[in-house]
Amino acid sequence: MAFRDGPFENIKVPLAWTAAVVVVVAVIGAVVLLLGDRTTPEGGSSMGAARGGFEAAAGPVGGVFAAPVRWAGAARDYVGGYFFAIGENRRLKAEIVELRGWRDEAIAQKNINGRYEALLGLRTEPAVAMATGRAISDARGPFNRAKLLDVGSAKGVRIGNPVISEHGLVGRISGVTSGVSRMVLLTDVASRTPVMIERTDARAMLTGDGGDSPRLEFIRGVGSIQAGDRILSSGDGGGLPRGLPVGVAAKGIDGAWRVKLFSDHGAVDYVRVLLFQSFGQLVSPDALNAPPLAGLTTAPEPNAAEVGAIRDAAARRLTAQQAQAERVRATNAAAAAASTPAVTPPTAARPAANTPRPAAVTPAPAPVATAPAPAPTAAPGGAA
Repeated sequence: MAFRDGPFENIKVPLAWTAAVVVVVAVIGAVVLLLGDRTTPEGGSSMGAARGGFEAAAGPVGGVFAAPVRWAGAARDYVGGYFFAIGENRRLKAEIVELRGWRDEAIAQKNINGRYEALLGLRTEPAVAMATGRAISDARGPFNRAKLLDVGSAKGVRIGNPVISEHGLVGRISGVTSGVSRMVLLTDVASRTPVMIERTDARAMLTGDGGDSPRLEFIRGVGSIQAGDRILSSGDGGGLPRGLPVGVAAKGIDGAWRVKLFSDHGAVDYVRVLLFQSFGQLVSPDALNAPPLAGLTTAPEPNAAEVGAIRDAAARRLTAQQAQAERVRATNAAAAAASTPAVTPPTAARPAANTPRPAAVTPAPAPVATAPAPAPTAAPGGAA
């Protein structure tokens, strides 16, 4: 039965008066509590016990009434977090898509930097100036194998300069302009490169035929090459430096020796051009052809005391040489006098007609000792 169907259905309570009465009662209660809350001689409150009881009774009731509020707040946080996670997930997915492009670009840059470091780490012995370039065009056909590089004569590139990558020798420059040069690869039919086998130091000629592995021709020596031998540039003819890595020897299907090029291990796009023309540019010919003592400095000029000592030593040496010559001359004269035979005087008897007349004895000439020429006086600045 509803409230309006009971005995109090005709009762009408004015809301404004009711609210005013409740407020007045609440105010009066508050004033009474404030006036009754006096401090006791012991320092406590006269309403402490009543307040404690009220709080003890109101605590569980407040907890019960606060539980729905807490549940509502938790539900609101859960729902808000769910929808926030959806938005955050969408934002993170968009960032991942964007970062994938940056990741791919970073990997590409890392690979390029690694190749740059490998190129910069290449050193020749002796050192040769280099120019770094990039292949901007590729010309391939059944016979020709060539590339265009973005470096030219403005950076010192000339026809005939060898070109290397981070793996080894690639080719040579066959044409050049101020900003672009043409490189003929080792596999081109026009390529001829003098090489040597590292193990035996035997010489050969690397000849391109349009294939990926050029041939080895004119190999010197029997049994001087085996499969797996490293092939290097020999430097013969002065067109290439000695010792540039070229490839590995292998036996072809046709039975001819071929070379698996080191440059095939990676793309030939970033290269370095050796600004090499001949071995004469590596060292000055004047330095090679200088006299042996060209680097020695002359002795300082002697002072007066040293000049006097030099002259005294020269005079004593000359006097000793003259005395030695006199002694040799006297000894030779005495020896000549002792070797002369005595002559028998003639007798009064006439010799027989058939007796031969003795030949006149001619004394031997005495040897004459030739005195050695006096030593020349030492020039100033020379040793005594």
